[in-house]
Amino acid sequence: MNDENRIARAALTRIFAPSDHVARGLVARHGAHAAYRMALGARPVAPFWDITAEELSEGLSRWAPYPREVDTHAPVADLETIERLGGGFLVPGDEHWPVGLEDLPDAPYGLWYVGNLAHGIPTPQRSIALTGSRDSTSYGAAVTGDMAHGLAQRGICVISGLGYGIDTHAHRGALAGSTGNGPATIAVAAGGLDRVYPSGNADLAAAIKGNGLIVSEQPPGTAPTRYRFLQRNRIIAALAGVTCVVEARWRSGALNTAHHAETIARHVAAVPGSVHSANSAGCHRLLKEGTAALVSDAAEVAELLAS
Repeated sequence: MNDENRIARAALTRIFAPSDHVARGLVARHGAHAAYRMALGARPVAPFWDITAEELSEGLSRWAPYPREVDTHAPVADLETIERLGGGFLVPGDEHWPVGLEDLPDAPYGLWYVGNLAHGIPTPQRSIALTGSRDSTSYGAAVTGDMAHGLAQRGICVISGLGYGIDTHAHRGALAGSTGNGPATIAVAAGGLDRVYPSGNADLAAAIKGNGLIVSEQPPGTAPTRYRFLQRNRIIAALAGVTCVVEARWRSGALNTAHHAETIARHVAAVPGSVHSANSAGCHRLLKEGTAALVSDAAEVAELLAS
């Protein structure tokens, strides 16, 4: 993809919300660069497909705070920033663009990354997401660590979200079990990659960059928000062939990740826990509803991935 379109897609990650269907229509109909210029007000836009003039007008109003300050110099600065951080910006058509993202109806316009891209990003057939509560119990931590280590030993990449609790143990277990063939683990962040969130996982993030990747659809300087965490979950689900919820409360955000996985026809798994543990209530909910397969170790999750 040429620099013009790469710059445009970098800008779109800042201008367009992932769930903005008018924006997605513009990109699908006119291409990234033309949609970018239309959002800036630099090119006229007319109704098309099922997008009405009123929807376009509302869209232009939504994007109005961004133009001019997001003109060409801003995305170029973002691209320079990510390069200084030791990373880059992937777009559809690139050699290392993750094929799993194409299964999303609202795929990212591009993917910012830092870390080791030498072996690329594994396909969903070689990746498993481990997710769950931030306030994990000792049981959840032990199961996650063992499972992540066992998966990494099998050459399977572990995807998670760099949060406290289950995420942390997933990344650590994968790094400890790494065989050195491809990224051991990939963290999907909810904000820009110029800062680590949560800051208490800065050392873990540094370790991941050495033997894995941290990715985000958000450009540098973007703060993580609840909405962005929920949007981030669809990327976790799309990168993995199986999403396994190890430990989660009844309304845990991990269930949102499982929902995204189910929506795009990925396998969902859950680890059972004590009936007395609120931290396993979400897992039991998935199992009871028939959404998830019951698993207890790395071998069973790997078997599900291969099915």
